[in-house]
This record gives sequence, structure tokens and C-alpha cells, in this order.
Amino acid sequence: DMIFPEGLQSEDEFAHMAEGSPGWLLANMTEFGKTPDIPASRFKELGYRCVIYPLSMQRLAMGHIVRGLATLKQEGTVQSLIDEMQTRKDLYKMLDYVPGEEWRFPHG
Repeated sequence: DMIFPEGLQSEDEFAHMAEGSPGWLLANMTEFGKTPDIPASRFKELGYRCVIYPLSMQRLAMGHIVRGLATLKQEGTVQSLIDEMQTRKDLYKMLDYVPGEEWRFPHG
């Protein structure tokens, strides 16, 4: 179990919460919210055991998807974005996938 304080607006508020809390604390970082951008390493110093970024990667991905669709509409191809794409080789390496062999979800 973890304590999940909501809507804290400064490092001082996070520190104060940690001082008065008996259990493990979880910080919820989300862009465009009330909490200022605090580095994950700083949360450890403030007394937090876990920091989550529940929407950050989705927001990054959706931003790139919108950009890709706009490029496709305007240029008729996404070739100008090719250097920003994950290569097939990198995807296979990340998934520990070898074509022609049975694939199992990586453990580790």
C-alpha cells in the first residue's frame, strides 16, 4: 500500500506531507497540472518511494501521431520523418524477437 497525496503544488508541500505520513508515499506527476515539474531523483530526497508519470508517454506518442498524420496529409508520405522513427531492427531488439522463431514476452 502507498499513500497518494493529490494536488500538491510545491516541493515544500511534498516534504510536509512526507514528514507527517507513516507509510510509503507515491508522487503522481502529470504535465499541465497543479504540481510543478520536479525531477524524479528529487522525490527520493523529499521522502517518496515511487513516482509515476501516468500520461507522459501517451502525450508524447499522441503528439508524434498528430505530427505524422499532418505530414502525411501535407506531403503524401512520412519519409521526412523517417529519422525520428524506430527502426525494425531496434523494435526487434527491444522485443527480443528473431524472425522465424517463436516469440515469448521478454522477462526481466
